[in-house]
Amino acid sequence: MGKIMVMSTSLANKIAAGEVVERCSSVIKELIENSIDAGSTEIKIELISSGIKSMKVTDNGCGMDREDALNCFRSHATSKLKNEEDLFNISTLGFRGEALPSIASVSYVILKTCDGTDGIIYELDGGNVVKEYSGDLRKGTCIEVKDLFYNTPARLKYLSSLPSELANITSVVNRAALSHTNIRFTLINDGKEVMRTSGSGNLLKTINDIYGVKVAKKMLEIKCENDDYSIFGYISLPEITKSNRNHMITMVNGRVVRNTELNRVINDAYHKYKFDNRYPIVILQISVDPTLTDVNIHPSKMDIKFSNFDDLKELIFNNIKNTLNNHFLAPTVDNSMIKVESKSEKIDTSKEIKEYVLDFSDNENLVREDENKYEFQDTDVNDNIIKEKRQFPQLEVVGQVCGTYIVCTSIEGMYLIDQHAAAERVNYEKYKREMGNPTHDTISMLFPINIEYPKDEFLIIKEKLDFIRSLGIEIEEFGNSSFIIRSHPTWFKQGLEELFIRNVLEKVITMNNDFDLERFNDSISAMMACKASIKANEPISIEEAKSLIEQLKKCENPFNCAHGRPSIIHYPKYELDKLFKRIV
Repeated sequence: MGKIMVMSTSLANKIAAGEVVERCSSVIKELIENSIDAGSTEIKIELISSGIKSMKVTDNGCGMDREDALNCFRSHATSKLKNEEDLFNISTLGFRGEALPSIASVSYVILKTCDGTDGIIYELDGGNVVKEYSGDLRKGTCIEVKDLFYNTPARLKYLSSLPSELANITSVVNRAALSHTNIRFTLINDGKEVMRTSGSGNLLKTINDIYGVKVAKKMLEIKCENDDYSIFGYISLPEITKSNRNHMITMVNGRVVRNTELNRVINDAYHKYKFDNRYPIVILQISVDPTLTDVNIHPSKMDIKFSNFDDLKELIFNNIKNTLNNHFLAPTVDNSMIKVESKSEKIDTSKEIKEYVLDFSDNENLVREDENKYEFQDTDVNDNIIKEKRQFPQLEVVGQVCGTYIVCTSIEGMYLIDQHAAAERVNYEKYKREMGNPTHDTISMLFPINIEYPKDEFLIIKEKLDFIRSLGIEIEEFGNSSFIIRSHPTWFKQGLEELFIRNVLEKVITMNNDFDLERFNDSISAMMACKASIKANEPISIEEAKSLIEQLKKCENPFNCAHGRPSIIHYPKYELDKLFKRIV
């Protein structure tokens, strides 16, 4: 008898579950996608013990008849694909026919469904039907998944803590709500509502439902297209950032996708507007002909490949960059007790909005308990989109506080300018221009500088001598492990020449195969600007402050230092009046 045997359906489904069902959030994702494909306008997710004991997803979609309800648990059974050609024109979220049989094989499942004419209930244990009986005639589907991984204990013990599982499920629901704003989502855990969206079809409203009013009021609209792609969405002001990339959310034809290269492009567009270890909130909806994408890469259906990918990256990068460049980016102090007029009363959103933020190495999620949500009127939604174009205010210098901050006034209120951040921005843009357009204007040193390195670093620098000389630094070998510097560019700040040269050489040592000249120049310019700029706690005169502000006004980006810190903060007159109780 041969050794090779065909697996049983139960065993094959358990193996498939290893890829499809990783944790509770994987189950919720698959069930939500089925509900969306069924044309639902309301989806309710109910959890017990963060889904570990029970997960129930109820929708008002088209439902299933008795035959389809049974077939949906068979391997590779799907209503989404009819033939091979359909695989290259996928317009639904589900299509592989793996999710339900995989989920059922490692849990106890109760399916209640009705297509409007016949209600049926199936109960499955480990993928096998154990009960079948008639149900009510409420159109739609309800699937309850109990005791996930009860028959695969090795997987069960690796489920995360209850807060972690809830956080990951909340992230999945948030993303589904952002990608399908016309669907009302409700998430409940142990009888307590975690989040709810309006299903209004308005993306900005949905962002408010998920992130709260303070974030929603600081989002910029993005809208652009080319021959292949159409993009719509919102990006946060640089002052609104998160600790990881998980809030840069991209959707393609309603499907939330995961693409590292797209995230890199988005983050690069924010370069020098924020700290390098902070990431913006970006919600982008990408519309494209399905034939130009491939989502049949992984069972999770989150990975995707694009045709004409370079065009898409360029479109996103340029439009995010232009949007940031065209808006006033100075952070505005907001002490507001926001009041919004409703039909019957004024809603006071002055209470503090509580956020429970969970940080994990693989995910960051928001589990919110918003006591008060900012309620958009249909007539004023667009008024809440930031439309203030970039225009540096006309400032009058009043003085200096704490030896660090220049106090200015204008008709819009009060401005505080960080003198070091402002000077750093001015010097950074000056040095970057010089490095990007090197000349042969050098100055010989009265006393040449001798710099010694360990042998390994000496050899690296020796290999890059031509590149270093192209920067205007005259460098020669001097002995077995040192170099002598005889001249440098004229724009090196007097007194800091050796520091600048040493930093250039240290940066050269770290150069690798994916060396980017622009990034190199950027890094060196930022370092030089920081070292050369006026420091905090250094008193300056009114005239010096005025001169600094005039130079800052001419900068390409006057709102941040070279490392992303804000250089200017605005205190609106309205906020000042409220602080002094002139406005109640």
